[in-house]
Amino acid sequence: MNLQAVPAVDDRNDDRDDDLVAAPNAVIRFGRAAQTRLRATGTIFLVLLAILVWISILNHNFTDPDVFLNFVRRATPLMVLAAGQMFVVATGGLDLSVGSTVTVTVVVSARMLDGDESLTWFVIPAVFAIGALIGLINGLVVTKLKVPSFITTLGMLLILAGAIDYWSGGAPRGALSDSFRQFGIQGWDVPVLGRFPYAVVIVLVVALIAGYLMHRTSFGHQVLAVGGGDRTARLSGVPVHRIQVIAFVLSGVSAAIAGILLGGIGGISADIGSGLEFRAIAAVVLGGTALAGGRASAPAAVVGALTLESIFTLLNLLGYSAGVRDIVQGLIVIAAVGSMSRREFKRG
Repeated sequence: MNLQAVPAVDDRNDDRDDDLVAAPNAVIRFGRAAQTRLRATGTIFLVLLAILVWISILNHNFTDPDVFLNFVRRATPLMVLAAGQMFVVATGGLDLSVGSTVTVTVVVSARMLDGDESLTWFVIPAVFAIGALIGLINGLVVTKLKVPSFITTLGMLLILAGAIDYWSGGAPRGALSDSFRQFGIQGWDVPVLGRFPYAVVIVLVVALIAGYLMHRTSFGHQVLAVGGGDRTARLSGVPVHRIQVIAFVLSGVSAAIAGILLGGIGGISADIGSGLEFRAIAAVVLGGTALAGGRASAPAAVVGALTLESIFTLLNLLGYSAGVRDIVQGLIVIAAVGSMSRREFKRG
């Protein structure tokens, strides 16, 4: 008996149909997640826009591409610092050593380079390694010795400041090479926009990497889990200590990058990073990161730094003294803690 051949079923068509269904679903999920983050942190973007408009009214040249890009360039070191600080704060910690790490980056680079162009691409990885090492030490002291991050990094701040002062005698020696400084002061000539700074490109790359790590990887979810409660995170299988150490390392590396940018912008100084740790914390808080941890947004943290810099620019245009900056930073931190405490009180 002849049996009629039954045509084989092509499973590839079903796979393609599943892919066609899955792709729109993935896009929808991504869109919903983006909308949720935007609603949670959108206020800072509106605040930045309002301040920029105010500055533009006071200074009509501010909207010129060259002037505006130069303003953003000056803010890039703080924006990079905020991106790294965000990871530590999101775990429920603080990194007060980033300002001193910036100073170490600039002073050590100048001493190692002494103006020698041929050493630039050796020194840059070296200062990255120094920043990572500082972050690693901070993380290990916090996790292994159980010293609170505030005390640990405050101690590191004092150690680094003292070491730099002892090593340099209060007057840093050496010189930064032109190829080292180019990241802070040079750029590409772009039609219409004029000179587009390398520093702006660098901070965009840093922001994208920070955003990817925080919002698109399991590491970012674990960071937030640790900040939400390390005991609960540990019971859920999160390697709490490892996550905390990595967060400090990222903060240290970001401080090294900020030091490279700031060295190009401001040159060599024994106190070039002084106070940046508090500005970075204020910027992160302004961007909506909870000081107690568990909530953070990488784009908002970076924009928070730009907003803080725009506030300083506005205060300068209004004729206020530099001391008002410290008052503003203090008010931002106090308001953030007060708001967080109020939310916790309502929940509890």
